[in-house]
Amino acid sequence: MHPQPWYALLSKEREVVLEPEGPEDPTIDYAVVWKQPRGLLKRLPNLKVIFSIGAGVDHILADPTLPDVPIVRVVADNLTQHMVEYVCWRVLDHHRQGRLYRAQQQRRLWHEPAQPPAEAVSVGIMGFGALGRAAARALRGLGFSVNGWSRRPHPMEGVRSFAGQEALTPFLNATDILVVLLPLTAATQGIIDYSLLGRLRRDGPLGGPCLINAGRGRLQREADILRALEEGILKEASLDVFEQEPLARTSPLWEHPRVFITPHAAATSDPVHLVPPMLAQMAAFERGEKLENLVDRAAGY
Repeated sequence: MHPQPWYALLSKEREVVLEPEGPEDPTIDYAVVWKQPRGLLKRLPNLKVIFSIGAGVDHILADPTLPDVPIVRVVADNLTQHMVEYVCWRVLDHHRQGRLYRAQQQRRLWHEPAQPPAEAVSVGIMGFGALGRAAARALRGLGFSVNGWSRRPHPMEGVRSFAGQEALTPFLNATDILVVLLPLTAATQGIIDYSLLGRLRRDGPLGGPCLINAGRGRLQREADILRALEEGILKEASLDVFEQEPLARTSPLWEHPRVFITPHAAATSDPVHLVPPMLAQMAAFERGEKLENLVDRAAGY
């Protein structure tokens, strides 16, 4: 992300520098960061709060020298709306057989296949925080049956809730379209593997399960996704994030006929919408009020 738009908006209310001055900079109270260089934040002896400008915070927690100050993750209506739009778009495309119709168009084939109703399709959301719950509400409004899985119970009216490792297999067994919105932690890295994909429901109304990953790239094992596609375990995949980004031009995912790729664009961090909540939190903190959307370092999100 280019820092200039963030600098321009933050500097309207705060004195801002793009990097510390010297080996230590005692003048900096707040750090607004995205993939900061390792060791950068420990050079700020008076640092009070770290703000992430992305939905995830794994890029911050990857630094073992991180100072012991609160970390605030970004939560904004604009970011949530973008993610909900992306999830609904990809769920509807898989459900309404977009890939098939695009292929038919190329062949100039006029054929209407059988179309199951939304209520017959089960969408399972892995990661049931603010983004997952917002997506669930939208999908319920479209008529889909929705399941939610998370590390701890997050009950929601109209959604079948699954929690904990012991509930993961039952959740997958009941899912036709898997939407992954998990944070990246030591426990979730590589979780979308061949074993997990093999537990998705195969006898559902879509003729096979579909995967949508809009969470983090290192949640998935791309070789396992390709294997599952080739073996018919997985019908289709929509991938917005990848193990290495940008996705290598040599990756077989680019040309796979049943894979839809977007360049980590599901929910872009827009400084126009994200800077005002950050500035408001800084002002509230200085008034002695509690910070919101704090990261649990032990949990990793």
